[in-house]
Amino acid sequence: MSTRTPPRSRAEAAGRESAWAAGFAVFAGLMMTIVGFSEALRGFAGLLRDDVYVPVQDHLYGFDLTTWGWLHLVFGLLLVLTGVFVLRGKGWARAVGIWLVMLTLVGNFVFLPYYPAWAMLLIALDVAVIWGLARYDGDLH
Repeated sequence: MSTRTPPRSRAEAAGRESAWAAGFAVFAGLMMTIVGFSEALRGFAGLLRDDVYVPVQDHLYGFDLTTWGWLHLVFGLLLVLTGVFVLRGKGWARAVGIWLVMLTLVGNFVFLPYYPAWAMLLIALDVAVIWGLARYDGDLH
């Protein structure tokens, strides 16, 4: 009597992997929407009050905080819009989402001196979103 697990077919294994990747693509779309909303709020806060974030002296990538506010607001709104289209299953939205999240990741890296804990959390989420969008190639519906 053998206690080995019977071998699975390639189709069964591919189906399980595809379902898992589809779940991660939904996660990526939701995270894009949530992170985009957060980025937009962070940008809006920076626009309303210039002293929301502590200015860093002699920083290589130093921008005026109003500039940071506009950048976060615009990228946040674009992420929300793209995230909604990812959740609707649009293939082009996954490609656009990867590019937007890459740019947001770089922006959060540069924003590290201003708000390190939040920037590091968003960098980790951005990496997960890029992986989820790049991994899944099917339809969400």
